[in-house]
Order: sequence, then C-alpha cells, then structure tokens
Amino acid sequence: MNQQRSEPSGSSYTDPVRYPQAAAPAVRTKRAFILLLLTLVLPGSAQVVAGDRRLGRRALQVTFAVWAVAIAALILAVTDRALLINVLTNGWASFLIMIVLAALAVAWGLLFLNTLRIIRPPLLQRRVRPLVSACLVLLMVGTSGSLAYGAYLMNVSRQTFGSIFASGPSLDPVDGRYNFLLMGGDAGEDRTGLRPDSISMISVDAKTGQPVTFSIPRNFQNAQFPADSPLHDVYPDGYNCGDECIINSLYQTVTENYADLYPGAADPGAEAMMDAVSGSLGLEVQAYVIVDMGGFEQLVDAMGGVTINSGGWVPITAGEIPGTNRHYPPDGWIPPGTQTLDGYHALWYARSREFVTDYHRIARQQCVQQAMVAQMDPATLLTRFQAIATAGEEIVKTDLPQDQLGSFVDLALKAKGQPMERMTIGPPDFGSAADNFVTYPDFNLIHARVQEFLAGLEAAPAEPAPAPAPAEEAAPAAPEEAAPEAAPAPEADTGTDGEAADGTPITEVPQEEETEITVEYLQYLAEIGDDATLGSLLNNNGECSVG
Repeated sequence: MNQQRSEPSGSSYTDPVRYPQAAAPAVRTKRAFILLLLTLVLPGSAQVVAGDRRLGRRALQVTFAVWAVAIAALILAVTDRALLINVLTNGWASFLIMIVLAALAVAWGLLFLNTLRIIRPPLLQRRVRPLVSACLVLLMVGTSGSLAYGAYLMNVSRQTFGSIFASGPSLDPVDGRYNFLLMGGDAGEDRTGLRPDSISMISVDAKTGQPVTFSIPRNFQNAQFPADSPLHDVYPDGYNCGDECIINSLYQTVTENYADLYPGAADPGAEAMMDAVSGSLGLEVQAYVIVDMGGFEQLVDAMGGVTINSGGWVPITAGEIPGTNRHYPPDGWIPPGTQTLDGYHALWYARSREFVTDYHRIARQQCVQQAMVAQMDPATLLTRFQAIATAGEEIVKTDLPQDQLGSFVDLALKAKGQPMERMTIGPPDFGSAADNFVTYPDFNLIHARVQEFLAGLEAAPAEPAPAPAPAEEAAPAAPEEAAPEAAPAPEADTGTDGEAADGTPITEVPQEEETEITVEYLQYLAEIGDDATLGSLLNNNGECSVG
C-alpha cells in the first residue's frame, strides 16, 4: 500500500526519464547513456530531469559559475595574457585555484556516481550493464581525473616557482629591451667553485619578443665594469690581470674575495658577472639565470631529449692524462645529422671543444638553447611537467622576480615564433682565432657593433620585401665571375700518388672519402695523436641548427 502511495498516478508514472521501470529495455539503455552525457556536458542537468532536482539546481549553479570564470579567462588570455599568467603563478592565487580544482574534481565524481544511481543498473539488460559501467569510469577519469591532475600540477608549479624565482621589485625594460644573463655553471668535483663556461646575454624586445643572443667566450679578457659597479674601483681598467683574469674566473674571484661589495645579494658572483657583461657590451643586464651544467643532463631527459641538426662529428671528451694537458682518446662520438640527443649526449654536444676552438662550442651551445626553446611547447610541458619542474628546481638559479613571471612567460611565448639572432663577441663576428681579439678586445668597436646590430633588427621589419631583390638580380652574373676561380679546385683536392697538385703530402681525408668518415677512423686518429687531421675533419661541428 505504501508503494502505491509513493508512485504517482496517471501519465507521469509512465514518464521513462524519471520512471524507467515502465519503459522498454531499449529505452532504458538510451536513457542511461543520455544521463551520462548530460552529466558530462552540463553537470547537474541529469539530476534536474531525472533525480534530485535540488541537488541538480545547485550543481548547475556551480557549472554556470565555472563556465563564466573559464570564459573570462579566455577573454583575458586574448586581451592581457601576461595578467592571466601572473594570476596563475601568484602564490596565494594558485593555492586557491588548486583548492577549487580539487573540490570540483570530487564534486564531479560524486555527480557521476549519483547519475549511476539514477540510471538504476538492475533495470538494464545484463549485456548493457558492463558497457554503462565502463563508460562511467572513463568519463570520471577524463573529468574528475583531469581536474585532480590540474590541481596536482598547480601544486607542483607553486613549489617550483617559489624555490626558483626571487621576490623583489619588477624590472623595467632598458631602451625597449629586457636583458638577461644566461650562464652555464660547471662546478664539478675536480674544480674549485663554480665556473660559468657558457656565458650569453639574451636581449628581448619588450613589445615584439624578438630575441638576440650575445655570446661571450669563456676566455674573454679585460672585461669592463660600469662606473656605478662596485668592482669599478677594484678594476678601474677592467679585469686585466693577465691570463688568470679570463671572464669565467670572475664569478669565483668575487665570491671568495669581494662578496662584501654586494651586500644583501643572494649571489655576489652572479652580480659581478652581470656588471662585467654590462660594461663589456654596453648594455645594462637586468637579471641572471644560472643553469648547472651537471643537472642540464637531467633537464634534457625530462624534456624527452632535444632534437638538433648536429653539423659535424663531436667528440665526447675522456679524462685528462695525468701530468699532461692532453686527454685520453674520446669516450664516444656524436655523429652529424638530425637526431634527438638524450641528456648525456646533449651535455657533451654543448660542452665539447676538443680538437676545435671555443667558438665551435659557442655555436653548438647556441643551437642547443634554440632547440630547447623551440621544443618547450604546450604538449611537452603538459606531459612532462613534473619531471621538467623537478629538474628546473634543482639546476636553475635566478634573481628574476616571481611577481613578474607572467610578463616574462608572455615574452617567451612571443619569442618562440621568431628566429633567434646571434652575435659572438669573438670569431667569427670579431676577428679570427689568430687575431687574439678576446685577449685584447676593442670595447669601442664592440659597443658600436652591438648598437648597430640592435638598430638593424628594429629597422628590419619595416622593409622586409626589398631584402631578397639584390640577390635575385645578381644571381645570373655570379657563375660567370666565379668560374675562373672555381676551375682549379678539383685538382687541389686529391692526387693519384697521395700528393696535392703542388706536391704537398696529403694529411687529411681525400674529398671523395669525407662522406665515409667512421667512428673507427676518428678514434684511430685520436689514438695516434693526429690532432691536425682531426681539427680539419671536425671544423664543421659548429655548423648546427635546430632539428
């Protein structure tokens, strides 16, 4: 009798949405999947039409509120992306977002379970029940699981940003550009202190994001200091105490002897390097980033490797022979061609300079930097975020202010779509290896060339069309002018009796065999100490590009 009183009379009892017991099996199956779809697309709507209307209305209110926030975020991403990123990276705001995401994940999961109760699986055909259950699980993983993962990533990012970035005043662009000093620090067990063997100043246009890299060789001497630098009084004529005062020794020198000149600085050595690069380039460096080269391997592995066109063969340097300045034969070789390097090989590709010059290494370091920026896309970040964040937390030090992180991320996103212009303060842009330019640098020339370079970049977008025209007009005349000089070249490459055309013995691989260079042959040359031939064969290992 109670059952009769609880069941409505008339046509409402035959409503298959709220009362599926009176419906045909096919209708019950269709109803089950529609209710799951409603909970997926519009959480709460399934409860309104077939269950607890009060619960459904509350869930719909939350759903519409979330939609409003999401739409506002999309609008903000288009109109003021930097502000949106600043909100997401702010400590308290990110904590609140993490809590909301976790709560939504739990609530959505409970709604799906409530929807399953409304579906009433016992009323479904036996063969349909497993399919409905499987769909429910997949939908819960895709919705609640995604929100929970988002909350987890938000927590990881909060910890990472808090440990890497500094608290401090925001930076303003200088002459329309942000200038950052990027150093690859090498503090191995066989070294005293940290030596920044990779030194680059990254200059980015504050409006367009157009990036420029100025690379400074590790053995650059007589580095200058701005007049307002505390080191200007110590080294009024520059860091010029001879071969011991190459620029990569400045970091440790200041850390050990002049740290008191930078009171309150978290890293006096890095502050000194900023001053040295500022004075030498004539550009104000505003912040620094130090990447531990030992941990660089971990970062590349976290990214899933880095893809480059590696140019020529690159040796993996072995240990140093005791009592000499020579090394044992290489532990391995990185071949030419487009390939994805893991952390170990990417590290050696960027740091090896055996048999070649420091300028070959600088070119390869620039390639690796560009490749890593190009590869740091949303898909890589999403799928490998924890590993990348963990690696970054362990190997990166910087004084970039966290409160301005949104602006810099926005700037980085703009820079990704543009080519990285490069200049080396040494060969090939300044003199040659024989000129000793880095030992006796001409700072007036450096300052002038740097300013001309930046001015040319600013003017370039205004007249892109005329640039290729001269080359196209000159192209037909080039073969006629070049032909007389090009003709003798084949005779000078090889001879039939192992001599060049002028009788000089051949000490390098004949031209027609260069494409057949093998690891075994390179290793043989290293074992017999034929550095001259190796230097000739490896001379192209700085001719690399992003893969």
